[in-house]
Amino acid sequence: MFRRLGFLAVCGVIITAAISVVGQVGNTATPADGHTIHVTAPHVVGGKVMGPYHHYCKVLSPEPVIECLCYSSSDPGARLEQVEYIIAKSITRTGAVSLAAWNKNWHDHEQEIATGRVQVHDLPPDKAKEVADLVATTDGIIFHLWSNDDKVPNGRVMIAQSVGHVNLTQAELKKGAQKSAAAKASGK
Repeated sequence: MFRRLGFLAVCGVIITAAISVVGQVGNTATPADGHTIHVTAPHVVGGKVMGPYHHYCKVLSPEPVIECLCYSSSDPGARLEQVEYIIAKSITRTGAVSLAAWNKNWHDHEQEIATGRVQVHDLPPDKAKEVADLVATTDGIIFHLWSNDDKVPNGRVMIAQSVGHVNLTQAELKKGAQKSAAAKASGK
């Protein structure tokens, strides 16, 4: 009988340790943590307006550099269809991106927000405005990974675009960088 009790005690210790480890693993920070800023906006994919896409974003660095995971809906089972990188104009417009590449692949968030198509969710109006004001100092590039009509990703990555994207001239590209730097310097 004591052998059986000893065996059960050992099993209890092993199970308790396993539960403890599983709990710790569940609490380990991952790169996916922090995508808590929820924004919706439609995108142009292959010449068609699609969405709105539910962006779940996190700030990676203060310039800002922001990463968004874009889903087809806010449903917990929604599939990841796009990834958007949101980068300060003070970076994208000072030589890191050529004018030709910018016009083909990037978009101006100030212009996109001004269309009224971008909505910030789950925040009080004053905080939502702060998010919009910060993002207005950035440019974005969207990688479209999985098209609506496809049962599985087909391996083709497309660059999606904001609705109403407008190409820039070299002077406008430079002006955007200066405006972004001035906004950052003034604390806006």
